[in-house]
Amino acid sequence: MNISTELILLVGSALFFISMLVGQAGNRFGVPVLLLFLLVGMVFGSDGFGLKFENIQMAQTIGSVCLAIILFSGGLDTRFSEIKPVIGPGVVLATLGVLLTAIFTGLFTYWMTDSLFPALGLGFLSSMLLASTVSSTDSASVFAILRSKGLTLKNNLRPMLELESGSNDPMAYLLTVMFIDIIQYGDNPNYLMVSLNVLIQLIVGTGMGILLGRLAVRIINKLKMDNDSFYPIMLLVFGIFIFSATYFLKGNGYLAVYIAGLVIGNSRFAHKRSSMRFMDGFAWMSQILLFLTLGLLVNPSELVDVLVPALIISVFMILFARPLTVFLCLIPFRKVGFKDKLYVSWVGLRGAVPIIFAILPLATDVPNAQVIFNIVFVLTLVSLLTQGTTLPAVARLLGLAEKPKQYKPLKNFDIDFSEEIKSAMTEILITEETLKHGKNLMEMPLPDKTLAVMVKRGKKYFVPTGQTELHANDVLLVISDDEKALKETYKSIGISDFSYRKNQ
Repeated sequence: MNISTELILLVGSALFFISMLVGQAGNRFGVPVLLLFLLVGMVFGSDGFGLKFENIQMAQTIGSVCLAIILFSGGLDTRFSEIKPVIGPGVVLATLGVLLTAIFTGLFTYWMTDSLFPALGLGFLSSMLLASTVSSTDSASVFAILRSKGLTLKNNLRPMLELESGSNDPMAYLLTVMFIDIIQYGDNPNYLMVSLNVLIQLIVGTGMGILLGRLAVRIINKLKMDNDSFYPIMLLVFGIFIFSATYFLKGNGYLAVYIAGLVIGNSRFAHKRSSMRFMDGFAWMSQILLFLTLGLLVNPSELVDVLVPALIISVFMILFARPLTVFLCLIPFRKVGFKDKLYVSWVGLRGAVPIIFAILPLATDVPNAQVIFNIVFVLTLVSLLTQGTTLPAVARLLGLAEKPKQYKPLKNFDIDFSEEIKSAMTEILITEETLKHGKNLMEMPLPDKTLAVMVKRGKKYFVPTGQTELHANDVLLVISDDEKALKETYKSIGISDFSYRKNQ
């Protein structure tokens, strides 16, 4: 049956819109938005409203591109200054932690299925392949929930978890591809060749990420474009190019694109803020597309046969494999406390990445690929439902959550500074109480290093002088590099209604 392009666009845009509405509603109740995107795909899929999507190759392509964009954006948003204190435990969790999780889960899966569910036909290598696909964690839904609840984590836990989640996907991908290769070799796998391929992917991926990331910064800064909107697009193109070029050089594209994001995001380049915002929005669009695609791909009726073994594996991973891995990996790091380790253990959240990796066996016709895919899908649902919905509560229970500083967004002035400029920018509403201290701007007792740069009066905007007479309901844009003094001044002159943004 031929489907028109217009129909595809109509259905696709409707699914995107529904996903965003459902995600916004679910966010208020602490439900992971990515889980809701996944459920929307399942509801509209073949077992729901009947949208059939069975193209494994297209699903793999969509998954690979979306994951590369998500990792690139994650690298762009990560600050070296934040991850530097926790780079040791973060890297160990992202490498050795992934390996240990795969080993523990694979051995348990093989023993459990062989003893209790032999009809599934999962041998040792298939069990290890399954475990490899679910060995990495997902950061997107974790921090979406924490931010929606207004929580921050103590003891540098957030940057450590972001570093682990952003950098452990390449390791899980390598393990997945390695076991696919071993299975496809048949009775005489060439372990030396497989190991060499893994080593080459790591070295080439790291090198290409650093080199091409630095090259991208130089090119963006050297090129002078008449149209500023080209800069965000250029950044996106660089991310896709780095991912694909590394692949053709036999490197790990996921590792390369994440490292390149780190290099670019921590460098100065033209139109950085607008480009970063564009990439953040594009990454969210990629996540919606990714989860919708995966939801459409699965047939819920096929999950019934693997439901019980998948639930058992889920319980083992959440309560045994992940905690054991975390405590073993963090033994050398004494600064990470017991409660910190408990929380890191609970944040072993599985998301879209395991499902993407589970598509690889389907695409390469590996034996038991459909069983592996269905089990991984159930594992992801269980993880998002149990761990994803309880992250804020567990953080509070362990005493690791604290309220962040509340900065209301600016409403009347759409102004951005370069992130290198450290400043506090506020807009304040002038009231009759404020005017008691003086009607002219120069009579307002603003602290040193503070400047009133613009006034909004009704629908008009103008730059004030010291003699400018202020009126009630004027909105004043104020910039200062002394946040503490500015807030104390507001308090002393009776200003309580102001929006605030700190550039840092």
